[in-house]
Amino acid sequence: MLQKLKIKNLTVFPRADLLFSQGLNVMVGENGCGKSHLLKVAYSVVAVSAEEGKKRNAGSPTKGILQKAMADKLVHVIRPESLGRLARRKQGRERCELGFEFDKHELNCSFGFSTASKTEVQVDELPQIWEQRSPVFLPTRELLTIYPGFVSVYDNHYLEFDETYRDTCLLLGAPAVKGPREKKAAALLKPLEEAMGGRVVLDSNGRFYLYIPGQGNMEIPLVAEGLRKLAMLARLIATGSLLDKGYLFWDEPETNLNPRLIKLVAKVILHLSNQGIQVFIATHSLFLLRELEVLLASSEWSNRQRYFSLSKADSGVVVEQGDSVEELDTLVLLDEELEQSDRYMEVG
Repeated sequence: MLQKLKIKNLTVFPRADLLFSQGLNVMVGENGCGKSHLLKVAYSVVAVSAEEGKKRNAGSPTKGILQKAMADKLVHVIRPESLGRLARRKQGRERCELGFEFDKHELNCSFGFSTASKTEVQVDELPQIWEQRSPVFLPTRELLTIYPGFVSVYDNHYLEFDETYRDTCLLLGAPAVKGPREKKAAALLKPLEEAMGGRVVLDSNGRFYLYIPGQGNMEIPLVAEGLRKLAMLARLIATGSLLDKGYLFWDEPETNLNPRLIKLVAKVILHLSNQGIQVFIATHSLFLLRELEVLLASSEWSNRQRYFSLSKADSGVVVEQGDSVEELDTLVLLDEELEQSDRYMEVG
């Protein structure tokens, strides 16, 4: 579990110390406040550790490995023209510094780079072990329709997709779990499959379908986009990528979903965090935020949660955080909603 992220001079952030919950972490802010940057930086560090640890004959972490691997991952995931572009620019050369603390202290690491850095980071604290669980990153769009052949094309050609698309496609293609874990997955899949009207299947040609009882397979491109996002989530549960302890980073889960499906997604997010998945979401949907708050008010849920409000200031983006929405003084989404209500009443 990621407990703390310490930032200095990262893109729009002059400085921030984020303390995370072991369950649900919600980052809220208007466009341009760096929500996706925070998700992608945290994801990149966990992903590098998991990827290196799974390599054949992987030994203990070394600075030589991490200097290059961490720089490559940040560039491929966030997609700046060079690593140094991620360092916040002021007069002179500023150094970006990033520190990560985990519940397993052996995973702790920190590194930095300057505006002139290109292909390597400078490792300040070296982790002692590799992460065992691969994190999951869900981008704003669904990936099932682009899945056939995507990984091989991505690996052999330059594509204008960040590397989270490739990483997630690899997880989507994994085989479904069997045995006791299959029963555990079935409980999480049930509400998703009821909403979709069927279950997700992958054929031998690498194409996804929605199997509808009594009707057969429906090609995924013919399924409504909102349901395709649910199908992607269902597939990752079925393969075990979102079972037991692990990490889920989800950028704007509400995109292309109607309110009914947003309510379902909110419930699934809480189910996952209750199952031991550490969930990070970035959103500017007041509807999703309120739905999470409504659900968490019920005694049904034992989730721990943490909220982060990102707002622009003259010095850069400021991060407020608390264990409830009420602890956040600056919440742009709520301000805009109240202003719209006032305008609506004036029109009426």
